[in-house]
Amino acid sequence: MYLVGKAHPNKQRARELLERFIEAREKLVTDVEVFQEILHRYAAIRCRDAIEPAWAVLADLTDEVFALDLELVATAKSLLLEKQQLSARDAIHVAVMAAQGVERIMTFDTGFDRIEAVRRVY
Repeated sequence: MYLVGKAHPNKQRARELLERFIEAREKLVTDVEVFQEILHRYAAIRCRDAIEPAWAVLADLTDEVFALDLELVATAKSLLLEKQQLSARDAIHVAVMAAQGVERIMTFDTGFDRIEAVRRVY
């Protein structure tokens, strides 16, 4: 969202990270929860005109989008009960990552630093 949002301290760094990964031909993946986050955030701040550009950027950049199912949400629930500091959204992402064998996440969210199996790239 930093790529299409207003000026922000993370905007340039997000662009640099993406350029580095694209140049290295890294496979870029996400899960459907990230698309839901775009809808939630821009609707919440009454900036619905940003939904389409943010959605398009994410869809264009990603090589694969992982779906959610009840089993993954149940794994997220277990993570939440085990790790009190983890947010519900972060728990969903961690559950998907574990199921898909993804070990790195490109994010400025420091909540992922509490998860040993996840390496945050920022």
